[in-house]
Amino acid sequence: MKIAIRYFSRTGHMEKMALAVSDATGAKAETMDMPITEDTDILFLGSAVYMTGIDDKVKEFIRSLDTKTKNVVCFSSAAILPSSYAQVRELLSKQNIPVDEREFHCKGQFTLLHRGRPNDKDLNDLRLFVERIMDTNI
Repeated sequence: MKIAIRYFSRTGHMEKMALAVSDATGAKAETMDMPITEDTDILFLGSAVYMTGIDDKVKEFIRSLDTKTKNVVCFSSAAILPSSYAQVRELLSKQNIPVDEREFHCKGQFTLLHRGRPNDKDLNDLRLFVERIMDTNI
């Protein structure tokens, strides 16, 4: 099974989360600056909500996907707003790329709000989530 992990991080939260996904899959976590050049069974896509939306780099990455991706699984964090899932799913659907209904989302620190998040428990929960995804896609 071909697995890819891409993430965008301004604060380091998504990088920590992408490394947890990497631990669970054995695939290398890479930033969205690295294009996907091969057909992929599962793309784990990490993005966050900044202000009220996803960053333009995430939008550009999604528009650049031109290989066959069978399934995208989203993971995200945000301090106040809900996950980035709906925005990412809408963009991926325009590219005719399927998005798994399951997603992982946790709180992210913003100034003093949700201090220390994502924390060790969040990262462990993410690893368990990824393992369940992998088990159902074998």
